[in-house]
Amino acid sequence: MNVTMLLTFRLLGFGWNGEGILIKSTSQSQKLIAVWTKIEPLPLVVDAPAPIIIGIVIFGIIHAYIFRWVSSAWPAGILNKGLRFAGLVFVMTFLFWEFFTPFNLFGEPLHLVGIELIFWACIALADGLVISTVIGQTA
Repeated sequence: MNVTMLLTFRLLGFGWNGEGILIKSTSQSQKLIAVWTKIEPLPLVVDAPAPIIIGIVIFGIIHAYIFRWVSSAWPAGILNKGLRFAGLVFVMTFLFWEFFTPFNLFGEPLHLVGIELIFWACIALADGLVISTVIGQTA
C-alpha cells in the first residue's frame, strides 16, 4: 500500500514540489490546498511521514488478518480472492473516505475526487492482490 500510495498520491497527485494534478488544478478547493500546504501543523505524512508509513504497514497486517477471516467464503483462486478483497477495502474504506472528507469537508470538486478514487482503486488492488498472493491459498 505504501508503494502504491507513493506512486499515485505523492508522485502524480501532489508532486514532489507541490506541482501535482491535485494541488495545481485551478478548480481545487483552496481549503484542501491550505490543509496540505499552509495550515500548521502540516499533516504528518508531509512533515514527518514515519508514523504514517508505520501505520499503513500495520493496516496492511490487519487487512491480511481480515482477508484470512472472510476469504474462505469466496471462490478459490488468488485473482478471485484478491479482487473481492480489493473491492471490499475500496468500498468500505476509500469510497467512504472520499465522500466524507475531501468532498464533504474540504469541498473538493467531483472530477478531482474521481482522480483520487482511481488512485485509491490502484491502492486497493495492490493491497488485495498482494495479500491474496501471499496468503490466499492458505486462507
